[in-house]
Amino acid sequence: MKNMLRQLAKRAAITGGLEAARLLHAGGLMRTARGRGAIFTLHHIRPKRARLFDPNAHLEITPEFLDTAIVQLKRDGYRFIALDTLPSHLASDNPQPAAVFTLDDGYRNNLDHAAPVFARHGVPFTIFVAGGFADRTHTLWWETLADLLEWQSSLTFDFGGGNETLALGSVAQKQAAFNRFADFIHSTDEATAIQRLNATAQTHGIDAFKITADLTLDEAGLRRLIEHPLASLGAHTISHRAVARLTDDAARSEMDRSATRVEQITGRRPAALAYPYGDVPAVSPRDHHLARELGFTTAVTTQPGMLATGIDTAALPRISLNGHFQKAGYVSALASGIPFRLMRRR
Repeated sequence: MKNMLRQLAKRAAITGGLEAARLLHAGGLMRTARGRGAIFTLHHIRPKRARLFDPNAHLEITPEFLDTAIVQLKRDGYRFIALDTLPSHLASDNPQPAAVFTLDDGYRNNLDHAAPVFARHGVPFTIFVAGGFADRTHTLWWETLADLLEWQSSLTFDFGGGNETLALGSVAQKQAAFNRFADFIHSTDEATAIQRLNATAQTHGIDAFKITADLTLDEAGLRRLIEHPLASLGAHTISHRAVARLTDDAARSEMDRSATRVEQITGRRPAALAYPYGDVPAVSPRDHHLARELGFTTAVTTQPGMLATGIDTAALPRISLNGHFQKAGYVSALASGIPFRLMRRR
């Protein structure tokens, strides 16, 4: 319950900050905060589904909200560019801020629901492909875990100290369990932890590989996607593990093999990379160096912030369009850069 209350308090604080930024922006204040523009992060684009337990709700927005976001950015004076052209934008003297749309993981709904919205507005977009998802050799652990916890009233699992039985009778208990598993996955060998989660899910009739196949595009689907003239693919590693926690050779291999896999699909080696998870614990300066060394001209994190002249293009910030905050005014607030300017002043 305490964890649930903390999350609600955090969401309320974010809402308050967005409202304050929206008002400052509407008043014409802090206009320089938006810098040279922004890269936006998306995952699922699909009609909202009702779920008993939905810990990944922040990772999805509706097609209608994507349309709203694009319209609002146009009103706010943004122009839309492809990620591959971002270095030239940053090197130019063009004062108009640019908006770049990126989508992580290669979900089927990106083809079914997102692509038509982008096409309607003529907006280019880049989808970052994890080769292991497309080839069905790796799984989306956060999706497996959500399905596993949703309908269980309790669950027994060994987190390293012997079997524990987790009570799952309430949404708060399910969320606490989800967080416990996420901490376990990120604090131990990630591949082994996910294998153990998948095995537990299988004993409860949940096939993690089927979930991945149902949710993500395979090679044929990705080929259909890139028939769209506005679509491009970027690398997102093979296994979707946090590269900062891998050895130098393993991290390099994940990035390089991912680019090679995308090249096999598109016929062109991708110039863009998205680091899995993308936050500070998942990406290190070493990984920025590896990305540059491997020839990526842009590499994106999930650290929030705006673009600026002279920014490190191997460690680019992105702004998440979060499923909990699907309002046009919040798009303006985020795109204004004001929330991030205020964060730096704290």
